[in-house]
This record gives sequence, structure tokens and C-alpha cells, in this order.
Amino acid sequence: MNNQLFSPVRMQPMGAALKTVAVAMATVAIALGPLSPSRGQEAPPPENQPAEAPVSPTPPAVEPAPESPPAATPAPPTPPPVSQPPADEPQVLIAEVVVEGATPELEQLVYQVIRTRPGSTTTRTQLQEDTNAIFATGFFADVNAVPSDTPLGVRITFVVRPYPVLRAVQVAGNQVLTPEKVNEIFAPQIGRTLNLRELQSGIEQINRFYRDNGYILGQVVGTPQVDPDGVVTLQVAEGVVEAVTYRFLNKEGEPTKQRTRDFVISREMDTQPGVVLNQNTVQADLRRLFELGLFEDVQVALEPGQDPRKVNLILNIRERNTGSISAGAGYSSAAGLFGTVAFQQNNLFGRNWKFGVEAQGGTEGEFLFDINFTDPWIKGDPYRTSYTVSAFNRLTVPTTFTNGPIDVRLPNGDFPRINRLGSAVFFTRPFTKDRDQIRTAWTGSLGLQYQRVTSLDSGFSRFNTDALGNCLTFPDNGVCRGFNDLFTVQAAILRDLRNDPLRPTSGQVIRLGVDQSLPIGAGNILMNRVRGSYSFYIPVKFLRIEGPQTLAFNIQAGNIFGDLPPYESFTIGGANSVRGWEEGAIGSGRAFVQGTIEYRFPIFNIVGGALFVDGASLLGTQRSVPGQPGIVRGKPGEGLGYGGGLRVNTPLGNIRIDFGWNNEGGSAFSFGIGERF
Repeated sequence: MNNQLFSPVRMQPMGAALKTVAVAMATVAIALGPLSPSRGQEAPPPENQPAEAPVSPTPPAVEPAPESPPAATPAPPTPPPVSQPPADEPQVLIAEVVVEGATPELEQLVYQVIRTRPGSTTTRTQLQEDTNAIFATGFFADVNAVPSDTPLGVRITFVVRPYPVLRAVQVAGNQVLTPEKVNEIFAPQIGRTLNLRELQSGIEQINRFYRDNGYILGQVVGTPQVDPDGVVTLQVAEGVVEAVTYRFLNKEGEPTKQRTRDFVISREMDTQPGVVLNQNTVQADLRRLFELGLFEDVQVALEPGQDPRKVNLILNIRERNTGSISAGAGYSSAAGLFGTVAFQQNNLFGRNWKFGVEAQGGTEGEFLFDINFTDPWIKGDPYRTSYTVSAFNRLTVPTTFTNGPIDVRLPNGDFPRINRLGSAVFFTRPFTKDRDQIRTAWTGSLGLQYQRVTSLDSGFSRFNTDALGNCLTFPDNGVCRGFNDLFTVQAAILRDLRNDPLRPTSGQVIRLGVDQSLPIGAGNILMNRVRGSYSFYIPVKFLRIEGPQTLAFNIQAGNIFGDLPPYESFTIGGANSVRGWEEGAIGSGRAFVQGTIEYRFPIFNIVGGALFVDGASLLGTQRSVPGQPGIVRGKPGEGLGYGGGLRVNTPLGNIRIDFGWNNEGGSAFSFGIGERF
């Protein structure tokens, strides 16, 4: 019998060519046969024929990432379960087991994972399992099991080639994954022999980083590349947005004509072409789009981009009807019974421009006509600056001249009326560019307003004084003319930290404002008015009922310096001041301070309740108002009110119905829309 070549058991090095190491040993070759864990038992070659070198198994090779990255990074191979060799599989006696190519520490590791021991028998299957077990430790790039004959039996030499010492881990294709984060993840492995299992653990941490931070498409792809110097390069696919597309659909889900301009949508979105798709960012984008009030529904879909490593974001948009014509009637404490007709368009020309016209008349002699236009975000402005232009005519019966114990009217017995005809322009912007901080950031406004203010009776005849001869407007060089020109520069700042602007249960809001009139036109009025308001809300649980309960606090104060037209004085008492008093019944002054404590609680379904205590004082300034309208009508200048009320939640907002008593024994109902603060 001719000698047969014994085929060694080995694991293919990553990226290397196949090799065959043979030892001339006919008896061993016949006993063990060719070894290959990836195939079944092969019969030995016929006698007198050279044995064909078997194809050795190949572990995953470290190669460049393919053009189309796989769905997941392969984990280091794990040893297969111990299998039972066929009953007729030949066994040979092992005299010696040797490990070559490893450090002492890795040599001990090899001995721990293999089952082949000196003095025992082994089979082709067991040698293959040992080879797989060595490779599965993750430390070795190449493993060969080389048998050789000795007088005492077979020596098995496991020739191994460890990976190099890990010097660095680099990442390719990343935008949001920083080198600092990569170094933090792999720092414990640097300076140690590269281990594929530990490397895979780090890869899983990278994938977890993407998931935890909302990058739902981010992951390590392809196979790690290891260079001889110990530098590992990982390829990542983060899910870069290739394009953002808007599809406008009708209620049936079919394509329909687009009304809203693309720039109105795109400027609200942080998700833009070239950025990495982030679930949290997309959700914030959708929230801002809904807050525009232009859309019934916005749904997100993802489609593959032309570059398979990128993604297209699709917004399926259903627009709402943004125009309305309305007419109605109502009652308020200030206007009495009133009727209203209005037109409103909130998406003029598809630019999110607001245009409105309103006319209102009331039984208390009030008439209002208002036309206004608002651009909520000037196109191209990075600071989200908005502006509003308005023109108006407002005829009211000011409570400055009514609702006192002493009835002082016009010389003809009619109530004084003040008509304001004017126009205004205001600019508003938040003090931040950060979209996520806009709602809670300081917001400032600056504007200019002009009014021609005239004192009239119900027949629209001008009256300069009341029945006592007191000026109803600011005197012009000591003469009561019955009209003034009021040019005012107005500035204000606001910060709203409430959890809900409509129905707050926690948080706070602060408002500060200053108005400076310019001495131009009739009256030459030079006036400076400052005022501020602070509210805060505390969630409580005084009653054992479901739903939010809140303690709400508000304090306001203001002062006027310089000239003071009586119709511009601070007037307190009523639904928006001290409840339990009629509108303006406490008085009118140059300065004031006012406070409220209110307990709000649910009752059932859409109905809630409130208990309140209001108090205010004009700080003794009624006499400093020209004509002393509060003094001559017998108003006290300070007052307290307490009581309770109902809140009815409707699509128009909370309808507020309050009843209160005051410190002088009187009482009053008051009505309003929305919470007082």
C-alpha cells in the first residue's frame, strides 16, 4: 500500500489563500481520513492514487463593505455543539498535543477549549470541533490542526495565528457617531490582542447608541477590516436622508391639488436632505407642522433612495379648510349682548399668512371693526420674526366713566363713549434659533400704533367734557378739545413655561411691557406706561376626584409716568380684574397692584369648577388722573372679591361663568372666554 497524504484540520485565515499541509503517514491517513468540518465523512482515495487535498473551512473573512450593505453585522463564529461521531468513524491514539504560534496566555486558552487530550483517542469529527472551538474564542485569525506520527502515537499540533494587538478603531461613513464616542466604547480593548467577540460587543454598543438616540436606521454594516498594525475599520450606515417629498392627499387618500407652499413646510422641519434620519427629530417636526393649524393629518413613510445607503422621507399630507365666515351673538360683562360677523383666512395664498375682518356691535353702545394681516414667519428670516398690520375703529363705553355709585354722564344725559380710529404694525420674534426651545424661550415684540381718540355720545356727536365739566380727553394746552392723537411705541417681552397654554396645571408665565407715546399731533401727549404680570401654577390634590386640580396665582402691577389721558388710566374691577365687582367699579388710577388666588378642579366630563379670591388697589392714584373720573363717581380705589364659578370646555375654549361677592356687600356675575390667566 502506498503512503497516503494526511490532510490537516485547519481554519482558513481571513482573506488568505487555501493551504494544505501534509504529513506522510499512511496508517494515520487511512485511520482519520481527510478532515473538513464543512462536509460529511469522505472515503479515502483509492490505493496507489494521490489523495486530493480537501477544501478547508473558511471563517468569515475581513473584507470591504459591499455596495449594498447587509442588514446586520455577522457575529464571531461560535463552536458547533458537540456531535457524536459515526459509530464506524476510525479513532487514533493521541500521544501529544502541542500549540504553536500563541502567547502563553493564549496557549492556555487553547488547551482549555479543546477536548483532544494526550493518552486519549480522537476522530476526525473531534479534531474539527476543537479547531472550531479555538477559532470561536475570537482571538485567532488562522487555526490549523496538523497531525504527525510519533513512536508512541499521533502528535496533534494546533498552529494558530492570533490577531494583532488592537491599536485603534476607526469608523467610516459616520456623521452623528463621533470619534470620541467610538473611543469611549472600545477603550477597554485598546492595547490588548484583538478579540472578535469583544469587538462584536463594541459593535452592538454602537448599534445601541443609534437606537437610544433615535437614529432608527443607524447600524454597523459589512465586515470589520483589520490591518496588520492592529487598526480596525468599521463601516456604518446611518440612514442619511436623500430627499424629502410632500404628497398631498384628499380624504380618500388620493392625490389632490396642493395649496400650502413647500417652504411653509420645509422651514418647520429639521429633517432635511443630507441629515441623518432621527425618529425624535421627525416627531418634533410633525408636532410643529400640526401646530400651524393647516393640516388635518400628516403621515410619514420611508422609501429607499437612489443610493441604497440613503433613505427618502415621504410626508403624506391632508390639508384642512383654513377659511371661514362666521356670525354669532353672545354676552360679555363689558359689552352686554353683542353680535359678531367675521371672515378669517389662515393660509392666504398658501403662505400661512393670516387675514381677518371682524365687525361687532353691542347693546352697551359698543361697535368694533377690525381688519388685520399677519405673516407668522417672514420668509428667509432665521429668527422666525413675524409681523402684524392692522387697521381698526373701536367705539366703546369705557368703564372709566361708568359703574360708580355716583352717575356722571354727558351734559345731554348720555353715557360718554370713546372712539379709537387707528392702525398699528408689530414685529415679534423669539430670542433663540433653537426650534426645540422656541416655546419656552423669551419672546419680544416691538411696534408702533397710531390712534385718533375722540369722545362721543350715542349719536356720534363730539363732547369735550362730562356733565361736571371734566375733560374726557387729554387737554391740549389746557383746552378740552374732545380728541387726541396718540402715537405710541410699544415693546414687550414674554416667557411662557406652562405645561399647557390653554389649561395650565403647572409652570409659570411672565409678561413685561412698556409703552412710550410721542408728543405728536393733538394733545402733544408724552406718556410712559409700564406694567408686568406673573402667574404660576401648582398641581394639588385637595379632593379625591379624577382629573387635574390646580392652585393658580397671579400678580399684576403697573404705573404711568408723564401725561395721562383719562381713557388710558388703569381701570380695575370686573371679569378680568376683581370679580364680585362690576366692570371698572373699583376705580381708575395712574398705578395699580392686583392679585388672585384660584383653585381649579374638574366636576364632570367637560365641566370644571373654580374658587377664587381677587384683590386690587390703585394705590391712592385716582386723584392724579385728569378729571378724576373715579373720584367724582364715588369709586373706592381698592377692593376685594371672592366666589366661585364654572368652566365649560367647548371647541371655542373654556366658557367662564363666575359669581362673586365683594368687600362692600355687593355681588356680580361675570362671563368670559378662556381662563383669566
